[in-house]
Amino acid sequence: MTTASPDTELAIEAVGLTKVYPVYARPQDRLKQMLWRGRRRFYREFPAVRGVDLEIARGETVGLVGRNGSGKSTLLRMICGTLTPTSGHLRVNGRVAPILAIGTGFNTDFTGRENVLTNAAILGMSDAEIRSRLESIAAFADIGPFFDQPVKTFSAGMYSRLAFAVAIHCDPEILVVDEILAVGDEAFNRKCFSRIEHLKRSGCTVLFASHSPNLIVELCDRALLMEGGERLLTSDPKTVIGRYHRLLYAGPNEASPIREEIRRLDRGEGGEPRALSSTAPSPATRPTPAARAASDDHGRFDPKLRPESTIEYETKGARILDARILDPAGQRVNVLRAGRRYIYAYDVEFLQDAFSVRFGMMLKLPTGFELGGQASHPPRKGIEHLEAGTVAQVRFPFDAHLAPGVYFLNAGVLGLHHGVVEYLHRVLDAEIFRIEPEAAARSTGVVDLSGGAETRIVLVSRAPSGSDRGDRDSAA
Repeated sequence: MTTASPDTELAIEAVGLTKVYPVYARPQDRLKQMLWRGRRRFYREFPAVRGVDLEIARGETVGLVGRNGSGKSTLLRMICGTLTPTSGHLRVNGRVAPILAIGTGFNTDFTGRENVLTNAAILGMSDAEIRSRLESIAAFADIGPFFDQPVKTFSAGMYSRLAFAVAIHCDPEILVVDEILAVGDEAFNRKCFSRIEHLKRSGCTVLFASHSPNLIVELCDRALLMEGGERLLTSDPKTVIGRYHRLLYAGPNEASPIREEIRRLDRGEGGEPRALSSTAPSPATRPTPAARAASDDHGRFDPKLRPESTIEYETKGARILDARILDPAGQRVNVLRAGRRYIYAYDVEFLQDAFSVRFGMMLKLPTGFELGGQASHPPRKGIEHLEAGTVAQVRFPFDAHLAPGVYFLNAGVLGLHHGVVEYLHRVLDAEIFRIEPEAAARSTGVVDLSGGAETRIVLVSRAPSGSDRGDRDSAA
């Protein structure tokens, strides 16, 4: 790795960056390789990163997305200098502060204080800077008496607190974050992201690897999609997240065509990805023209998009069946368009007589954070009595004012059980859906507060003295 001259406008530049690891089938093959001194090869090569070209400007925030094993962490470690590239060229201009995976950078036998002193020096802080900021680092980490205990006694959350506190106090010019904040608690994560926003405003370059599409869209100016060690796509975050989701949920026969489509998009050949299947529905199942028009406007159904984290509670006289999302034409969809209205539907079969019955739903992020939900009735005002054998068709309308990303829906039915209000049945992550990115979207964050309405701006112009004032009303 080389360091660029101070006057460069690029914080990071990589050309053909590659990292190859030797993989040995048996332990004894390592010894054979040493004895033969390269005259024979007893290993196979595994390219963790392959020929990555990358340019990141000063002050830019860039997100890395990709499934586990795609090469994100390896790329970040080369940029941080903790890994040496096998080939290619890498230029980094500025002080790098890495916040990498748990276990990286700290000596577990040292105390938190001792690790702060060591890591701060490694990151380039002078003795005077370290002494002046030590208490501030301890306060930000907020781990109490554990600050003077060996790091091997820390929880994952405590480790992430200390690692982040050290990194942000070294006045970084380049901040590298590799998913470590996923182990922190909600309050600390909010404090971390607030500090990242402050660093961005001060001109710090930020590299951010995450599996959270909402964070990538909210924090980043651009995003990179990594797959199998290859940089498939560099574009705006919404475009990258959309292609990443297509790749993530593709079937075995669909992945290769999707990858090639993404490469063409990256090369500037453009065009929306073609449909992966040209199989037409049979006449018996083909929707009517009206239904087809409504479905086209409200998304589509992806059979590969299924929740794999579904948890069912114990059945206490009722059973939830067939959770699904319907468009206005009654067609099942799970790839939705932001701002449209949908119906979250499920059926409930009552195996026993039920009393004071209420139904509910909850919308969640992949992290488990609950965005909001609905209930069919207020507390203590449910359906008085439902006989055994009754099937209730539950329908919750909702407007998908959400940012691009993946979301989960819960389903629940409450009633009296032995005189106490309990869940008669509950299903967590009963349904999954995805919001597709749209180029003209104006929302930020997770929830679209605009509701689809135009932004209203009133311009008040102050006329010269002695003349009338004029107000101009415009919509953006």
